[in-house]
Amino acid sequence: MADLTALDLELGAEFANTLRRYVEARRAVCVLDRRLSPRRQRAQLEILGATHVDDGTGARRVDGRAVAPEVGLVMLTSGSSGAPKAAELSWDALSASAAMTQAALRRSAPPVWFACLPPSHIGGLAVLLRAILADGSLVWPDDDTPAQALAQGATHIAVVRAHLARHDLSAYEVVLLGGARAPQRLDDNVVTTWGMTETGSGIVYDGRRLDGVEVVSVDGELLVRSPTLFSAYRDAPRPRRRGPDGRDDWFPTGDAGEIVEGRVRVRGRIAYVINTGGEKVWPDDLEAALANVPGVRDVAVTGTADPEWGERVVALVVTDGRRCDDALRAAAEERIGPWAKPKEIRYVTALPRTDNGKIVRSLLGHLH
Repeated sequence: MADLTALDLELGAEFANTLRRYVEARRAVCVLDRRLSPRRQRAQLEILGATHVDDGTGARRVDGRAVAPEVGLVMLTSGSSGAPKAAELSWDALSASAAMTQAALRRSAPPVWFACLPPSHIGGLAVLLRAILADGSLVWPDDDTPAQALAQGATHIAVVRAHLARHDLSAYEVVLLGGARAPQRLDDNVVTTWGMTETGSGIVYDGRRLDGVEVVSVDGELLVRSPTLFSAYRDAPRPRRRGPDGRDDWFPTGDAGEIVEGRVRVRGRIAYVINTGGEKVWPDDLEAALANVPGVRDVAVTGTADPEWGERVVALVVTDGRRCDDALRAAAEERIGPWAKPKEIRYVTALPRTDNGKIVRSLLGHLH
């Protein structure tokens, strides 16, 4: 068994160099989110099970649990659909992910990355690992902005939806977009991704599987087989499901979707589909329709118990101050069908989202 060290450093060159030393020595790591309170960090440490913490002044021992020698990284899942879990990824899986993503995103030369996402999430740490385990490189601008990084030679950037609204990224060769559902209108240089912590970061780009990745739909759920898959959770084995080939080594993602003409279409988390009067409403689909209504700045959809319909569709909307009930219901009917029209519309000041922009759906029912 081997130690597991939690890195407690700000994102930057020092963090990248420290991570490189651990990776080259094949010493397992996890990453603490430095934006959290000390209490929340202690809770993270408990879930991760780290045996040491490295804050740049040396590694101190904590009360943790060792990992198997083949484990290179323990990473918390986003927690968008419940409490986060700690996933163990092997050195082989991390190397495969770095090589596969670099190959898919390469243009005329090896990518030069500006790392701006938190390394405590797989999408952020994967950028650094592409420079350590593959042929990527990194730039660290003094003002820590995408514009300055571009001026210093960056060609690639991984972002979440909020970055698209805050920055002009049109001059980058590739903008890798993860996290929450993408806006409907995107620049040509934006590549949308689908994946999760358990898949070692994104494995489907613009609906196309990376080389070496297999995705199938069984009973409406997307199953994955990939060299990038995690080995196990810290406290539970990796879930497995039998695929269409009769083998039971497929990972059930919990996402609904289908494969259409070779492209992966993701519908959303199965746990959050709304069954209203016998009709299924996928929150992601309805949110995409409602987001285009004039005045809407943010929107989320959830279902609540209803004695007549089984579940009723509830829209939680952040607007510029206007009320737009009729327009929201008209958009739902036109884009999906009359059963998707929200029976209740709540105007709220903000929606609960994770750091990478995903809606925390378990909290929506409490908003008014």
